[in-house]
Amino acid sequence: MTKLGHGAAVLMLSIVGTAAASDAPMKTVTRPAGSVEWLLPPVAPATPQTEAEKERGRMHGRTLPQPELLQPSVDGSLPAYRPASGALSGKFSGGSSDVLVELVQLWFERFKAQHREVQLGIVPPYAGSLGTKELIKESADFVFVSRELKPEDIKEFKERFGYAPTSIPIAGGSYRHYGFLDAMGFFVHPDNPLAQLDFKQIDALFSSTRHRGGAAIRTWGQLGLKGEWANQPIHVYGVQPWNGFEEFIRQRILSTDTARGEWRTDMNFEKVVFPLAADVANDRYAIGYSGLAYIDAPVKMLPLSAEPGGPALAPTYENVALAKYPLSRLVFFNVNKVPGKPLPPALDAFVKFMLSRDGQQAVRDHAIFLPLRAEQAALARKLLEP
Repeated sequence: MTKLGHGAAVLMLSIVGTAAASDAPMKTVTRPAGSVEWLLPPVAPATPQTEAEKERGRMHGRTLPQPELLQPSVDGSLPAYRPASGALSGKFSGGSSDVLVELVQLWFERFKAQHREVQLGIVPPYAGSLGTKELIKESADFVFVSRELKPEDIKEFKERFGYAPTSIPIAGGSYRHYGFLDAMGFFVHPDNPLAQLDFKQIDALFSSTRHRGGAAIRTWGQLGLKGEWANQPIHVYGVQPWNGFEEFIRQRILSTDTARGEWRTDMNFEKVVFPLAADVANDRYAIGYSGLAYIDAPVKMLPLSAEPGGPALAPTYENVALAKYPLSRLVFFNVNKVPGKPLPPALDAFVKFMLSRDGQQAVRDHAIFLPLRAEQAALARKLLEP
């Protein structure tokens, strides 16, 4: 009989043990509900752009950051682009946010390969804040903007034309790139036992108008915390209006279709977003919000649900890339589309190209912003209908 070595004997025992275990009945394990929670190191602190960097961005587009190591897939359910029957032609010029210049040029190049007679261009200065102004003056055919339009710009547009500009989502924002439309999150001190929040609770915490119908929330006990936390006041931190970050939260959470939400006046306001994570990390009873690119201090990020009782999702890369996380952001193509009428054929085709699998592959190849999912693109295409 051949003598087995120690390693072979161990291997044999392992195989026999595994076979024996497979014959045993499986033990039923009851797992508690909730989320898995793990710790991530804070990002490196971001610093404001210098005046020279701002000027370069206005004239040439902002320098791209290092892409995320992980990259999303393009949704296979997106439709492939099929060129319209008949030749398309026309010359169209517009504006763009400085962070979108390279992506827009990539879209133009790939669309040009399909439609040689269509000329599309963007001209400096590159700044989303100028966009609606140029549409109002009719000096631009379209504007790419990396955020929602300002309410006062929409109001001015309506006064000029009698209807609102059409804002079509064409890409997701970035995950956590500083300056490139990062997703947003709410956070508390690491000691805080709070597990999650919904939009109605956030509205009751941060707004004076409370359009979601909740009573004002001022203590941690009102959010279900017990013991020493129950009677402690909630210290609320946010960005002073007007700012793109606070406007996004105001539109997404504090406002309704018919009423604009207003912030509490007794909040702890910062002029800019940069200090907010440190503010909360240094205040045991604080809660705040910011973009994910600015989480540069040890805080506890909260899973969020849009509706009470709905699934609460953490701001992980996967949740943001799949557009499941409720504070993921969007990039918009803004245009003066007369209600009941289509866009010019070439512009209509270009938007459909951006919303196709081919157009979203360009977003993936650019590697900074996140491609739309099929359901997002389908809703965007409806905005093209007469």
